[in-house]
Amino acid sequence: MDAYDEGSRARHLPDGPDGSLPEGPASAGPTPDSTPSIDQESIGQESTDQESVPQRPASQAPTAQAPDAQASAPAPQAPTADPPVPTPTGIASLPLRSQVVAALALAVVAVVACVHLGMVFLHVAPSNTVTKQHGRAIDDWIYPEFEQNWKLFAPNPLQQNIDVQVRAQVRGADGAITETGWYDLSALDGAAIDGNLLPSHTQQNELRRAWDFYIGTHDNENRPVGLRGDLSQRYLRRIVVLRLDREGAGDKGAVVESVQVRSRTTNVPPPKWSEEKVSDTPVLRELPWWTVPEEDVTDARTEASAG
Repeated sequence: MDAYDEGSRARHLPDGPDGSLPEGPASAGPTPDSTPSIDQESIGQESTDQESVPQRPASQAPTAQAPDAQASAPAPQAPTADPPVPTPTGIASLPLRSQVVAALALAVVAVVACVHLGMVFLHVAPSNTVTKQHGRAIDDWIYPEFEQNWKLFAPNPLQQNIDVQVRAQVRGADGAITETGWYDLSALDGAAIDGNLLPSHTQQNELRRAWDFYIGTHDNENRPVGLRGDLSQRYLRRIVVLRLDREGAGDKGAVVESVQVRSRTTNVPPPKWSEEKVSDTPVLRELPWWTVPEEDVTDARTEASAG
């Protein structure tokens, strides 16, 4: 037993006295005949451990990837189809001929809108070279439908009722000239508007604006002031002639020879809680007699036949 122990120690411990390997050819490395001893018991145990662990094929071996690499890897994208062609809408969806008609209509509307805006601008603008040369054309476009009136924003709005009245001298079928009574044209318009949910612009504003136009272009002596005095007079005269023919002034077949217009102005009474005192006496303003030209009579008859 001692010899075996010593032999075993001799094989496993260094031969040198200080524990180092002995010098010589034997220390250069193992020789072919010298095989290191292997503990058979340990080999058997290792083989048993290897068999107990299931082996995974190389193709199924897990590969360790960094978390950042997994997060940054792009997901596979499915192939996308071509985007659908948008369906044309609006004018583009119409046939070619309809597109041309619609384009022309839009162009006409745009031109008329630009002309109207230009006329309104020249009407409200201060006097300039264009308004002096083409004032008549501007007035014909603006009056009476598009006249600008800023009295709504005045600090002291209108507090009067103004009735426009007219009477006429008519020549009957026998040649005799007679004078009619006063026709209250404003009262007739008021009666037509009362109870009407959709009154016409003519019934509401034509006569009133014509009278305001005349007052603004004439002084208290009924003398024209400015370049539009004659225009306002002819405009008011034609309106009252048309209204007289509509009301059947004179007998059947009678012809209006001359007309006279007047205004009857009364103050609106203040409310009961107000201490303001105003006169309730009407104020009359009579214009001179105007001879009616033949063209005004013809226009009146044409409108009556058309109506």
